[in-house]
Amino acid sequence: MTAEGFLGGRRLQMARGVLLQCIMGGYPQAKFYGSDDGDLALVADPQHVYQLPWSDGDRALAICDALELDGQPSGLSSRNVLKSVLARYTGQGLAPVVATELEFYVFAPNPDPQQPFQPPVGLDGRREQGFSAFSVTSNNGLRPFFAEVRTCMAALGLPRDTFMHEMGVSQFEINLLHGDPLLLADQTFLFKHLLKEVALRHGLTVVCMAKPLAQAAGSSMHIHQSIVDVASGRNLFSDADGQPTPAFHHFIGGQQACMADFTALFAPNVNSYQRLFHPYASPNNACWSHDNRAAGLRIPASGPEARRVENRLPGADANPYLAIAASLAAGWHGLKHALEPAAPVQGEIDVPPALRLPVTLQEALLRLERSALAKELFGQAFIEGFIASKTLELTSFLDEITPWERRVLGSQI
Repeated sequence: MTAEGFLGGRRLQMARGVLLQCIMGGYPQAKFYGSDDGDLALVADPQHVYQLPWSDGDRALAICDALELDGQPSGLSSRNVLKSVLARYTGQGLAPVVATELEFYVFAPNPDPQQPFQPPVGLDGRREQGFSAFSVTSNNGLRPFFAEVRTCMAALGLPRDTFMHEMGVSQFEINLLHGDPLLLADQTFLFKHLLKEVALRHGLTVVCMAKPLAQAAGSSMHIHQSIVDVASGRNLFSDADGQPTPAFHHFIGGQQACMADFTALFAPNVNSYQRLFHPYASPNNACWSHDNRAAGLRIPASGPEARRVENRLPGADANPYLAIAASLAAGWHGLKHALEPAAPVQGEIDVPPALRLPVTLQEALLRLERSALAKELFGQAFIEGFIASKTLELTSFLDEITPWERRVLGSQI
């Protein structure tokens, strides 16, 4: 849209089906978004209009809400799904606080998808090898790229907490500052978009797949969660003596009760399960523990005022709106029904059957399809449409024969 049209209040409309477009570009059957495939109105959030610094000042981006033409929020919009979950808390005088930790890889261009990703050639003429977690060296030659990332973040008003080299080859992590869940979802979306665009300007490729390299660390999007009582301003998870409250345990109980049903919302792609199938630091369980990275629900070491629950299941490929919505909805379910969690675990974890999670997209979609709770919390139309879109993607994947199959099985009799 032209700047003049936008500033003049021109309405932008879009076919409803686009909200269920799958990642290959196709659509599920029209029955999932209305047989007429009529229009939605995209209404810009006035607090989220950004001039894009990497576009030399000639483009802007507006985050929009998808509304039906009668003004009602579209039930197919992931941003609206998150808003509906937050409204449940607001109605009880509560305000969730979240923060996201996003991991990603920076690679050289990969014009042939048959070939594996490679790190860029560094200043020393070599590609990074081995593990360089928390490294402070600049041999990888990425300092100009990250300098522009920081500049663009400042221009977009994206505050950052910490930034570091992670465990994988040319893998990095950023921690966004905690705050309102909708704001954090918007910021996470904007940051991922920023990364991709700035990388292109530097001849690089940023990859937010959950598991882009075999035998290397996957990329997560951990979600830190706490709940504030609006009237008092206190953390609902700690009492006046600094001890954990019943609400803290009920929130964990809800997470445990829902994680298996909601796994497809945290791990939405075939590749998501490559990360979860190799669970080092990316646990595929609903156990909870104090400061143990092998548990799907980790309680980081902190003071009472910062007591929080870290959901370690989502990958970097997750939709931040849906992942945050699913995690907070699970906690809400636990608070509403006063659910008690299983006992915390420490050390090496032997995951009990009741706390194991799906390890394939097929299994995760089946759990979601059978979940009456998911349809209640997120709306039946959204859940059915989401499953239909993801089933198209799964079918497309299964329609291809992989190099492994040709290499290993091609000579079998």
